[in-house]
Amino acid sequence: MNEKREADADVIIVGCGVAGLYCALNLPAGTKVTMLSKGPVDECDSMLAQGGICVERDDEDYGPWFEDTMRAGHYENRRESVDMMIRSSRSVIDDLVRLGVDFEREDDGSLSYTREGAHSRPRICYHADITGKEITTKLLARVRELDGVTILENTCMRDIVVGPDDGGREACEGVVATRPDGSNVRLLAQDTVWACGGVGGLWDRSTNYPILTGDACRIAERHGIRLEHMDYVQIHPTSLYTGKPGRAFLISESCRGEGAVLIGADGRRFCDELQPRDVVTAAIREQMAKEGTDHVRLSFEHVEPDVVREHFANIRERCLEEGYDILTEPIPVVPAQHYLMGGVWVDLDSATSMGHLYAAGETSCNGVHGRNRLASNSLLESLVFARRAAWAISRDVTDAEEDGARRVPEEVEA
Repeated sequence: MNEKREADADVIIVGCGVAGLYCALNLPAGTKVTMLSKGPVDECDSMLAQGGICVERDDEDYGPWFEDTMRAGHYENRRESVDMMIRSSRSVIDDLVRLGVDFEREDDGSLSYTREGAHSRPRICYHADITGKEITTKLLARVRELDGVTILENTCMRDIVVGPDDGGREACEGVVATRPDGSNVRLLAQDTVWACGGVGGLWDRSTNYPILTGDACRIAERHGIRLEHMDYVQIHPTSLYTGKPGRAFLISESCRGEGAVLIGADGRRFCDELQPRDVVTAAIREQMAKEGTDHVRLSFEHVEPDVVREHFANIRERCLEEGYDILTEPIPVVPAQHYLMGGVWVDLDSATSMGHLYAAGETSCNGVHGRNRLASNSLLESLVFARRAAWAISRDVTDAEEDGARRVPEEVEA
């Protein structure tokens, strides 16, 4: 197929999940941005996140959250990245509220917090059980309001364009992509950001969309761009077991945080559901092997009915479609591939080992998660480091931190 040349952009962002969208929103006004979505713009894993997004509740929460994250990651985390994520969390949450994201509130108007596995205390903001959809939808709406941003849907990155930088070293000059009609297009830009998700589409059973097939990681390997910990793949303990092919439906860890328990065929609880995900997954697999079954069950018996109806309405609706009412009976669950902790190596500014190329979100490995990701750190980590990529691209990180320069129209209010 022939390649054709398209007008240059200042920045190309591959991916339209929370990392890509928030990066676009934090670039300086006047930046010309081209965004690529491999499928429809709403077919990104950010839309699927259920549980919530972490935030540092107060100064006393820093130490416990840092330890929870390190412990879940088997102390293989990059400490400076964990520190950066936690210290940036409140400003990110405040910004999301300003952008129109609707988090659950207490009667006095303060944020509500829930708890998930391996968290020592509640620190997770949420919107029912569709937090990712709420955040992504609002960010997408704000991006669509910006001048200079073009979103190309159903456009798949095939490669990057490489050339010399001012010092003669290899640098990224853009991407080669395939459009819906099968034609290839060369998109050139000063800087490129990979924010195109993980590898779940390579697995038989995954909570990810099938189109997420590690494209950036394959391209990185081809060009000698540094990768890190590609074997650090997280299995989520609880997806709805149906016996049907296709994407597995996630049963949020916040269900267990609110009191749901795992039971075996004999109806007895067999593990501590609030341990890190890899520990709970191992316990489920051991129980299935002992019983000779292909699933265990999750019981909501100890969760308040109003919490089920309000907090877990989406999960209940999906289970009802399969013939289970979580208000009256346990549901069959089984582990499924969920997240890649490794990926394209980046520094604290989300810069890869190749000049003018950045990566954020699940595509990247900034070391926050270590060997195993703590629940609800992913949305926050994606936003924090996508913003840092935008600041680095703007060449003035210090000023951006001080004045919060971003491209969102001023009329947008919380």
